[in-house]
Amino acid sequence: MNIRYPLSNDTWGKEEHEALERVIASGRFTMGEQVREAEQAAATYFGSRFAVMSSSGSAANLLAVASMVYSGKLTRGDEILVPAVSWSTTYFPLEQMGLKMRLVDIDPETLNMDLSKASDAVTERTKAVFAVNLLGNPNDFSKLLDFCHKRGLLLMEDNCESMGAEFEGKKAGTFGIFGTLSTFYSHHLCTMEGGLTLTDDEELYHYMLSVRAHGWTRNLPEHSSLHIKNRDPFYESFCFVTPGFNLRPLEMEGALGREQLKKLSGFLRQRRENAAYFQNTVGQDQRFYMQRETGSSSWFGFALILREADTARRDRIAAHLRASGIEIRPIVAGNFARQPVFPRLNAAVAGCLDGADYIHDNGFFVGNHSMDMRSHIDYLREALQEID
Repeated sequence: MNIRYPLSNDTWGKEEHEALERVIASGRFTMGEQVREAEQAAATYFGSRFAVMSSSGSAANLLAVASMVYSGKLTRGDEILVPAVSWSTTYFPLEQMGLKMRLVDIDPETLNMDLSKASDAVTERTKAVFAVNLLGNPNDFSKLLDFCHKRGLLLMEDNCESMGAEFEGKKAGTFGIFGTLSTFYSHHLCTMEGGLTLTDDEELYHYMLSVRAHGWTRNLPEHSSLHIKNRDPFYESFCFVTPGFNLRPLEMEGALGREQLKKLSGFLRQRRENAAYFQNTVGQDQRFYMQRETGSSSWFGFALILREADTARRDRIAAHLRASGIEIRPIVAGNFARQPVFPRLNAAVAGCLDGADYIHDNGFFVGNHSMDMRSHIDYLREALQEID
């Protein structure tokens, strides 16, 4: 099938290809100076004290959650509030680290956690909120931080779909004790695979440096609170202080990240221009409503949700768009409580999930790109007009 409207676009230019060639010429492929420089550039850009690069956005979530547990900020068995709609790797690291999830319904307008329902989900075992900024849209962090402060809860952010989003002038991913980003091919920046975790917490940063690479001490600063490097260098080279994984990125990913980050502001500007055009064209179709923007979205994609519930009609629309060469997807994973994996998770549903069910049955999304999409959007509008 000829794809006329793809989910994503290639954002690489000669700068990225030259960066790859420099890495190849260097002979150093595993995590090294390119990664360190990409981390420093990311921390500066997003306004965070520290940034830790990893092999994927999924790995960034696992790295952050594991470090929260190994540092004692969370304890196995603690309950974590999560929105009922997100990608699988919001949930799986919590399961893998022995934490219990309580799924909270979403606001079907913003597609983020409905804080009016979150209050009833809190129990005496609830210790944190793992907020997700869905499809580029930041949460209302004024309300969310107030909610967490009043209940003594930690705030963590999965910002893998929302790089560059802002709320009241502050970058999404920097409101919680940590925030994660993804640089997978179809995301705002592309390093093939890759992820970042942002934090201002120095202890958590040190744990992440260790957990990312087997739990060893090699990448820790000389006088880290985790470990002071004063032993024989022979033994120090293979010294382990915490359980860990191999979540390290490659030098190629670091080199690509440095070049892509230079272009991010331009990418975001174009995505927002595309969104304005989409809202003024496809967004005027009265059969649908779009995701309501909170703050300044970075518009990962464009969600379209039927105003009148009709799953059969949604499915007919989806089939016609696919036949027209328009790539579409469910709104992330839909209501995750309806996924076949859900009974395998240590998770409970907090109250009803009417909002999550509605977008699961009546919504879909199409891609947004870092290039001018007016012709794609016009084609989508024409395809939608062909459907009763």
